[in-house]
This record gives sequence, structure tokens and C-alpha cells, in this order.
Amino acid sequence: MGDRIEGRNAVIEAFRSGRCVDKLFVLNGCQDGPIRTIVREAGKHDTILKFVSKERLDQMSETGTHQGVIAEVASYEYSTVGDILKKAEEKGEPPFIFLLDNIEDPHNLGAIIRSANLAGAHGVIIPKRRAATLTSVVARTSAGALNYTPVAKVTNLAKTIQELKEKGIWFVCSDMDGTVMYDLDLTGPVGLVIGNEGEGVSRLVKENCDLTAAIPMKGDIDSLNASVAAGVLAWEIVRQRMHKGV
Repeated sequence: MGDRIEGRNAVIEAFRSGRCVDKLFVLNGCQDGPIRTIVREAGKHDTILKFVSKERLDQMSETGTHQGVIAEVASYEYSTVGDILKKAEEKGEPPFIFLLDNIEDPHNLGAIIRSANLAGAHGVIIPKRRAATLTSVVARTSAGALNYTPVAKVTNLAKTIQELKEKGIWFVCSDMDGTVMYDLDLTGPVGLVIGNEGEGVSRLVKENCDLTAAIPMKGDIDSLNASVAAGVLAWEIVRQRMHKGV
């Protein structure tokens, strides 16, 4: 779970003040005026809404006074995909973007944002659902990189890839059955797609990628931690760009 706001007035004010509410947990069956107002605000802001039991809310609550509603909020503001492209343009560099598919561990997300920053990537894109959000744990694990690396949240990762391909960006996803990364040209405008270590990149997202890259491994197990895989592939992109003077 991320950072939380509990109680009806506090949650309503969070929406009205412009805080980014990632998820809203509401007592199942509650229909009174304040709750209806909160649910309406969630709809306006396209917030993920979950109706849950009182037992679940009591379990989640840190204050014991949730009043039937708990909001999970972002500690940092999200950017837009446009902001990420603008950053590349301002630097006069071909876009280099990380896209994360189903990275649900906040420590992994923070570590990947740190790697993205150090590799010179212009930003990170995450999906709205089945993904870690910008909590204080992510911020701490990123070791400050979250202050400098734009993170955009999108509803549909596959659709976002399609839209960015129209802008000339090629997409490569990490896949153990792909082409060895040293044999790929990764020097142009590139989106690096990383899935979680359990399921990898989802089928629909993978189908929208142009290339699949395999990291050569010589050990006895067959997968790397997602943040490690992201770092290995990112530095192959850095190496190739430096070699070509990009």
C-alpha cells in the first residue's frame, strides 16, 4: 500500500486540493451524502475505486477513524508523456523512455527510477492498474532520482506504445527468448519495456514492441530481478549511444 489519507473530510479535501489519489477504498453498501460526494470526485479524477468490507478498512486503517473511506495518494506529482518527450527535445537528444509493465513492488520501482536517471533516460511510464505508485517508499529507494525523473501514469500501456511509435520511437522489451541484446541496434529513439520477474512483459504489450532483447545469462536460474534487468539493458543502450556519439 502507498501513503494513506483517512476520513471523509480529509479525502474530499485531498481531491479538491488537487492531490493525486491513486486508489480509493470505500465501505461496501455505504450510500450517504459525503460518501456519494467522494465517489463522484473519484469518477471525475479517474481514480481506481474499490468497495470493501469494514473488516478490510479496519485492517488498513492506521488511525482507527477511517469513517468508511481510505485514499491511497501519491507522494510525488505525476508528469505526462508529453512532459517526458519535451525533456528529450530540450536536451536535443533522441527520446529514451522506460515503460514498466506490472511492476508492483515499490522497491523495484524506486530502483528502476534511480537507474533511469543515471542512464540518462528522459522519463518513466507506468500503467494505472497492477503497478506500484509514487509512495514515500519509492521515493526513498530512488535515492532522490524521483525529484529529477518524470514519471507518467497511463490507462493503457499498449495504446501508449502505439501512439509513441507514431512519433518515431522504437520499442524493445526484455524477454529471455529474444535476440541477445548485443546484436540489436538500440541507438535511436527507444522505449525500454520491462515486465515483472514472475510474468515478464504481458502478451499485448509485447506484441506492440518492435524488438525483444535477451540478457545473456550463464547461471542456474533463469530470471533477473526486474530492476537489475532494467539496469543491464539500460546500460547497453548507454554503451551503444556513447559508441555512436549519440
